[in-house]
Amino acid sequence: MLDWEHIFASRSTRMKASEIRELLKLLDQPEIISFAGGIPDPRLFPADDFARAYTTILSGAGAGNALQYSVSEGYKPLREWLVAEMGKLGIACGVDNVFIVSGSQQGLDYLGKLFLSPNDTALVTWPTYLGALQAFNAYEPNYDQLNLNGNRTAASYAEAAKQAGGRVKFAYMSADFANPTGTTLSRAQRETALELAEELDIAVIEDAAYQSLRFDGEAVPPILALELQKKGDINQCRTLYCGSFSKTLAPGLRVGWICGAESVIRKLVLMKQAADLHSSTINQMAIAEVAAAGFGQQVDKIRAAYASRRDAMLKALEKYMPKGVNWTRPEGGMFIWLTLPEGMDGAALLAASIRTEKVAFVPGKAFFADGSGANTFRVSFSCADEQMIDTGISRLGRLIAREMPKG
Repeated sequence: MLDWEHIFASRSTRMKASEIRELLKLLDQPEIISFAGGIPDPRLFPADDFARAYTTILSGAGAGNALQYSVSEGYKPLREWLVAEMGKLGIACGVDNVFIVSGSQQGLDYLGKLFLSPNDTALVTWPTYLGALQAFNAYEPNYDQLNLNGNRTAASYAEAAKQAGGRVKFAYMSADFANPTGTTLSRAQRETALELAEELDIAVIEDAAYQSLRFDGEAVPPILALELQKKGDINQCRTLYCGSFSKTLAPGLRVGWICGAESVIRKLVLMKQAADLHSSTINQMAIAEVAAAGFGQQVDKIRAAYASRRDAMLKALEKYMPKGVNWTRPEGGMFIWLTLPEGMDGAALLAASIRTEKVAFVPGKAFFADGSGANTFRVSFSCADEQMIDTGISRLGRLIAREMPKG
């Protein structure tokens, strides 16, 4: 077999298989109760609405345009709809501030490519979204832990980045119901992030994939909205808001967006022209039609379903988890984050769970840029009904009790 390794670029050594993608294969095994993949429940997709939308698009006078090449910025009616939606969040912008990408994951890849030179530093939370680390890794950065509780100074970040051979380029965070922890940044933490970015003169990447999925509690303005309140003009803001239809309408259509300063959007458009020219025209048109007809009703439907499942999982955790195990209590999203006693290992627990209990989850270590977090794991409640949740968590609680250090 031909050995390709010596031909590959050095950056390829930092590309690792996604543990979550691999775990999704377990969904094909009917005996497994899976809390692993943080994916939407397909039973909640507005499939009939999309069927009507595609029929309308392909039977009308614009059918040829739907199947044709299109502009790299994105389908204009969809961008116009997003301008109105961003306005509801307190983010006043125009169509030139909105750029359509093939899922927000592509947006993260583009932003990593745009900002990171080898040895530059990206500030990320410990833990952080695994997909973001995968997107950024190809551009050979260093990582430093983003602390928003006032325990780090801008100067300390800058000095650490300099010692690592580069400079800090951006702070990445998921402000609402983060993947993997389910936690939400307070208003004070968001303002701290903006202050830190100003001092370091860096970008802020706000991953808002779960922003629409709030079940309870008081909504906090997006980071970009808070910055806009101070600066008055989105083109003077350093925050880049990454949104997605994957958690609300249809992940398979791969439609997301980035909202930010025009000067950054223009650079991103050039990247798309070099990569895939534009996101799928017909998929953008279908998303625009379905969103315009009933986005609010769809969001209400999935919120109600996921809130009920979140409640069921929290109830089961309280009932079955042994003393010494802690977990987050999210106000929305799809995830709960568990912390095991020191000395336990989430990966070893998963292996035992698959073997004896037939329950899947995601070990936490993969979400830490420094490889820590071995005693943590993530569970998702999005695709499990209440009976599955009760059964699965009871099995996990029993397993953890058996595996916990004695004494």
